[in-house]
Amino acid sequence: MKIISPDCEILTPINGEKMIKNIELCGRVCYKSEDRITADSAKKFIAMILKSGHESVLEHEKITVRFICDRGVSHEIVRHRIASYSQESTRYCNYSKDKFGGEITFIRPCFWAEDDEKYAVWKSTMADIEKNYLALLEMGAKPEEARSILPNSLKTEIIVTMNIREWRHFFRLRTSGRAHPQMRELALMLLGKFQEKVPLLFDDMDSPDGSY
Repeated sequence: MKIISPDCEILTPINGEKMIKNIELCGRVCYKSEDRITADSAKKFIAMILKSGHESVLEHEKITVRFICDRGVSHEIVRHRIASYSQESTRYCNYSKDKFGGEITFIRPCFWAEDDEKYAVWKSTMADIEKNYLALLEMGAKPEEARSILPNSLKTEIIVTMNIREWRHFFRLRTSGRAHPQMRELALMLLGKFQEKVPLLFDDMDSPDGSY
């Protein structure tokens, strides 16, 4: 049994300057003000768009991300409608095989310390699930049958592509103080990466009161 922390990776090669210039060009068509484009006009234009809430123009750019999370978190991610998904399949992945190390990987819950009794119960339960999953395969069960006992804590990988407007919507919901702790943990991690790559498009996502 392997226990790991969640993670995320931006797969799209991001040229922040090129991205915001393209958004500016698309947006200025609305006002037929392309003649006002200069070497440094994009930042001011996009700041105006964000302030006015005219975010549809942000849909012209997209970013692809790989999430490593538990199945429960992935169920929340796929509720976002305007997105494309490719996810690790428990039908076709046989975790007894060598490429998985012959073991199941679980995501460590962020809300229990490792010396907490509740964590000990969780860890013991995961160990029992792994033992029984591997036993079912030994008895001839197919992976798509044995998966019926796999828990929400199972590690999964999911590739997600969203346009910039939808990523902003994602962060508004998933970094909120009302979000599930594990979902919020991952969303805040990704938001930090986005803010490093294209701060103009995501720096305003921080909430002064910490709610998102």
